[in-house]
Amino acid sequence: MTARELAAARIHDPALRAAYAECRRLNARHGRTYFLATRLLPLERRSAVHALYGFARRADDIVDETASTSPAERAAALDALEAEWRGALRGGPTTDPAVAAAAHTRERLGIPARHFDDFLTSMRSDLFVREYATYADLRAYMHGSAAVIGLQMVPVLGTVVPREEAEPYAAALGVAFQLTNFLRDVGEDLDRGRVYLPADLLAASGVDRELLLWSRRTGRRDRRVTAALRDAAALTQDVYRRAEHGIALLDPVSAPCVRTAFVLYREILTVIEREGYAVVHRRAVVSARRRASIALPGLVRALAARAGLRTERPPSPAGARRPAERRTSPSAGRRGTST
Repeated sequence: MTARELAAARIHDPALRAAYAECRRLNARHGRTYFLATRLLPLERRSAVHALYGFARRADDIVDETASTSPAERAAALDALEAEWRGALRGGPTTDPAVAAAAHTRERLGIPARHFDDFLTSMRSDLFVREYATYADLRAYMHGSAAVIGLQMVPVLGTVVPREEAEPYAAALGVAFQLTNFLRDVGEDLDRGRVYLPADLLAASGVDRELLLWSRRTGRRDRRVTAALRDAAALTQDVYRRAEHGIALLDPVSAPCVRTAFVLYREILTVIEREGYAVVHRRAVVSARRRASIALPGLVRALAARAGLRTERPPSPAGARRPAERRTSPSAGRRGTST
């Protein structure tokens, strides 16, 4: 399938093809939910998603390698990645496949370079910031670590409205995905010395870092922790509800992919609730059978959308408006690269 995706995207240079193929392998290995949804996109759009995922994963892995490297060593590695990235943007050579594929994708789709700058800024803060006092503080971090991922995706997906109308919803969906990951990975993040859930939200239920660590260490539950996690889930659901309206603004051949990702990620919250908010002790996992049952309707919708475009009308360029009734129809990694 990799060769077909690359041919459909008109990527013929052997070095670039190898770089994109490596990003696809990263996505398939580390981003099971994301990769499954991506397969619902038309062939020619998938390689760009893999490239963007690969670059995000590359930086994410650097800052998360806490077991064998010091903050200074991780900072040096991130500096090297950023230097290579900036060199690639100027047309310089690179040996990093994620950098090569992402730089090529950014150029051919006209993705603003500031989205990558903001992303790297947030990744750098992960080297030293271990908690966030307020939700506003967390939102500032998530702009670079999650919202800009959604913004990077808008040119890939295409829209039926001017791009700027769809961007706020895409940014919100990136934030919803990341908040979901923060909830799912509470225990693992504690092991890395991080607490992403804001202190003010935790304190409202009488929870602090020490109580979370006690619960993680002893395996014991505490009703205050459960209440705080329930509040965090409710906050995340609110963000999903806002983001959902944007799915209707996407190109019809892309919307089933995003709808499927939306449902798959939101299902993680359902699992967390069903398991009694036990994420301090174990990660909530959506079963392979359940993922498949969610993805199948998405595949049907994706195929129908492509068939409809072939038989009913010529494709519209990204950003072209559709009739008003379509625009108003009711449908819409921790970091979002990690699931």
